[in-house]
Amino acid sequence: MPVELTRRTHFAAAHRLHSPHLSEEENARVYGPCNNPHGHGHNYYLEVTVEGEPDPRTGMIINLTELDKIIDQEIVAQVDHHHFNLDVPFTQGVIPTVENLVVTFWNILDRRLPPGMLKKIRLWESENNSAACTRPEKNGTGISP
Repeated sequence: MPVELTRRTHFAAAHRLHSPHLSEEENARVYGPCNNPHGHGHNYYLEVTVEGEPDPRTGMIINLTELDKIIDQEIVAQVDHHHFNLDVPFTQGVIPTVENLVVTFWNILDRRLPPGMLKKIRLWESENNSAACTRPEKNGTGISP
């Protein structure tokens, strides 16, 4: 029987919400204070859910030490105490909304984990705001990243 396992981590990062497709006035109207030219910061929480059959020898679907290492190397070490618009290579040219960030993180982690293992990731930007990507169910339901 497949089991889901979720690991949670956190990091602090800054961003500025600004679209090159909008005028300065439109950016200010659409993004409000999040369009501050110097950016602003959040304490993000990232939840990574994997799915698989427990190994009969270990009882695990993935070693948590290995999962932590992948999440830390690929995401946290790259973004913690950095500015998404200025410092993070894989977010250059991306409007760093929580929605775009979760898709970007999905694409990175999905390439590093065994095929089909990544089930869902949720990125919390604040206690009231999060976005998630979920692998579609085999029957065609679910939200694709």
